[in-house]
Amino acid sequence: MPRNTVLNLLEMEPFYKTSLGAAYCGNALELTKKLPPISINLIVTSPPFALIRRKEYYNVDVDKYVDWFFPFAHEFYRVLRKNGSLVIHIGGSWTKGKPVKNLYTFELLIRLCNELNFHLAQDLYWFNKAKLPGPAQWVTVKRCRLKDAVDHLWWLSKDPYPKANNRKVLRSYSDSMKRLLRNKKYYKPNARRPSGHVISDKFYKKNKGAIPANFFDFSNTDSQSRYMRMCRERKVRPHPARFPLGLPLFFIKFLTRPGDIVLDPFGGSNTTGEAAERLKRRWLTFEEIPEYLQSSMFRFELPIV
Repeated sequence: MPRNTVLNLLEMEPFYKTSLGAAYCGNALELTKKLPPISINLIVTSPPFALIRRKEYYNVDVDKYVDWFFPFAHEFYRVLRKNGSLVIHIGGSWTKGKPVKNLYTFELLIRLCNELNFHLAQDLYWFNKAKLPGPAQWVTVKRCRLKDAVDHLWWLSKDPYPKANNRKVLRSYSDSMKRLLRNKKYYKPNARRPSGHVISDKFYKKNKGAIPANFFDFSNTDSQSRYMRMCRERKVRPHPARFPLGLPLFFIKFLTRPGDIVLDPFGGSNTTGEAAERLKRRWLTFEEIPEYLQSSMFRFELPIV
């Protein structure tokens, strides 16, 4: 399939394009409806969270969030290929006036699986080390709660066996693991651990790296990125809720192959598009606010008038 075929999935002019992808300005739901069925390999997105305080980029009241998201979810299911995946980055919310968490993220997950037949391939979590202490009322004033700094990453699939290969995302062995691999006396093959786990005789086989855990600690500090640098130079306010480039890079490597099509229907500053471009995947991004799309062009060194 030619690279620019991705541009033909929507019969309209993009806000901007590269050799691999295109960004469109418009309502995410209406644009997704225009996509043909089973045309997308991976959806990686960070939709507006359900927050107590209203944000400039628009967020939905927590008691309405699941119903608001469901029309999008129907379309996501329709456009995904059978072995495709949907990765949703979604933050939690607190109950207004009380030091207890709202359950909307779990309600959304359960309904997506029970009503739309998505499968929960795996639950993953992102620890944002740079996140400010909050909610302030309970963390820094009353001192009765801990800083809320972990977001959910729901990896959903249409089929129980989606395209995935963890060999593509192996990490370097830690120093302690390297020492363990050198000292083969510590774990005896076929010995039973206190947990009941039996050590395989293949334990000491040296692979190309360690399999990542389902917990990420990518920092969301991109102050030196081209995107942020150009925003400062052009005196443009950057998108206030960017997620780290490491997240879409990881999932695109893990869940797609070169030439696959990646969609981010809530594009924001188009972090997902940049990640896909770097990895030679075709991509589509939708964003309703033109100013965010305009500044996202900095990511691709495109001329901006």
